[in-house]
Amino acid sequence: MRISTCIDDVAEWMRSNRLQLNSTKTEILWSATSRRLHQLPQTPLRVGTDFVTPSVVVRDLGILLDSDMSMRSHVSRTVSTCFAVLRQLRSIRRSVPRSVVQSLVTSLVLSRLDYGNATLAGIPQHLLRRLQSVMNAAARLIYSSSRFEPITPLLRQLHWLKAKERIDFKLAVLVFKCVHGSAPPYLADELSRPADSQARCRLRSASSHTLLVRRTRLSTVGDRSFPVAASRVWNNLPQHVISSPSLQVFKNRLKTHLFSSSFF
Repeated sequence: MRISTCIDDVAEWMRSNRLQLNSTKTEILWSATSRRLHQLPQTPLRVGTDFVTPSVVVRDLGILLDSDMSMRSHVSRTVSTCFAVLRQLRSIRRSVPRSVVQSLVTSLVLSRLDYGNATLAGIPQHLLRRLQSVMNAAARLIYSSSRFEPITPLLRQLHWLKAKERIDFKLAVLVFKCVHGSAPPYLADELSRPADSQARCRLRSASSHTLLVRRTRLSTVGDRSFPVAASRVWNNLPQHVISSPSLQVFKNRLKTHLFSSSFF
């Protein structure tokens, strides 16, 4: 009953806005935990006079979303694309200076890793290792080092944050924008401080810059939501970082903090 009502509302909204459904370009994704994927309906849904078949993976703004929100498809596509670019750059490595190779890697590889990486918060370690393997290969390409040499000195010399820290960096920047009113309301409204709660407004924590972390039922889904993951990253930052007077100062202090905690 709820599903049919929702579909009817979508059809009514499209008619009221004079929109016509293109069934060849429209996708529907049922989301559930991995244990309940077999319970999801697979039959086509009727939207008005058209039928749309549910998909296992959909693309939204260039980000691939799985039914269980594991982000496996997005990580696999990103890693595959980045390694394809690295293979192309390897063919010209001896013909251009190191600085040019580093610029190409930054613009063609690291930009792909960073795009939409806030959605990767809380992904399993084996997926993080796949993303980190791209950065390791890129660093070795820049310095023409073998795969058997230690990678940590190369990453430290390039001053690159690791894959996990890059995700934390993006989340922290989003929180800073939310706190200072430069983020969209649909993100800022998801965060709350102790002072916003009547039960906590008189506590000592109400005067701090920390954020409230919501309770969740599922660590695989709830803990990865923006209000929970972003609040935990923000609360783990030192006071001199979160009290930065501007966004640029915050980014500089944040990268220094994450880099130091990762490599030292």
